[in-house]
Amino acid sequence: MGEEANCNVAMESAAPKENGHTTGAAAAEAKAAAAWAEIAVTDAAAVPKPTPPPAAVAVDPRLQGISDAIRVVPHFPKQGIMFNDITPLLLRPGVFKDAVDIFVERYRGMGIAAVAGIEARGFIFGPAIALAIGAKFIPLRKPKKLPGEVISETYVLEYGTDCLQMHVGTIEPGERVLIVDDLVATGGTLCAAIRLLERAGADVVECACLIGLPKFKECTWLHSLQIASEHWTDIDKSAVHY
Repeated sequence: MGEEANCNVAMESAAPKENGHTTGAAAAEAKAAAAWAEIAVTDAAAVPKPTPPPAAVAVDPRLQGISDAIRVVPHFPKQGIMFNDITPLLLRPGVFKDAVDIFVERYRGMGIAAVAGIEARGFIFGPAIALAIGAKFIPLRKPKKLPGEVISETYVLEYGTDCLQMHVGTIEPGERVLIVDDLVATGGTLCAAIRLLERAGADVVECACLIGLPKFKECTWLHSLQIASEHWTDIDKSAVHY
C-alpha cells in the first residue's frame, strides 16, 4: 500500500504543466477529483448530526435510604390492605432528618406562612418543616379534639365519612399554606384539608407527603417522597375533584 502511494505522488509531480496547471489526462483527473470532493462535502453537510442523548437526571441519594426505611405490612389493618409503616424511619434519626430536610429545601423561600398538618402523622413532619422554614403550624384535627370555635369539613371515605376541624382565626385571608401528611392514597383527606383551608381564605400552595401512590403520577399539585423506585411524584390539583 505504501509503494502505491509513493508511485502516485511521483506520477503527479512528473505530469507536464502549462501556466502552473496540469494538462491533458492529469488535468481531467484533477478536475474530476475536485468535483467528487465537492459532492462529498455537500453530502456530509446534508447528513443530520446525531442528537446527543439527554443528560441523566440526578437522583437524590437520600431517597434510597428513605425508601428502605418504609416497611410494607400486608393485610393491615384489614385483609387486602398493604400498609406503609413509617415507624422504622422514625427510629433512624439520620433518615428522618433527610426526609424533613428534602421538604425544607423545597419549601424554604416560597413565602409559606403556615404549615397545616393532618392528624395524626402529619403532626410528625409538619412542625419540623414549619420551624425550619419560619412558618406557623396549624393542626387539622378529628372532631372533638380542638377546644373553642372550629370550622369543619366532612368528607367521604370508602366506608362511611370522616371530618377535619381547624380553629377559627388561625388563618389570615391570602396566607400561603402548605399541607403535610404522611401518605396520599385516594386523595380524599387531602382534598378535605384543601377545602377547609380555602374556606378560611388560605392560598394552598401544595400538599407534601412522604409516600405517594402511583395512581397520582400524572398530577402536579402534590409533591411526595416516593417509596421503592419512585421518587418525586406530581399531582395536578385540577385533576382531583374536591
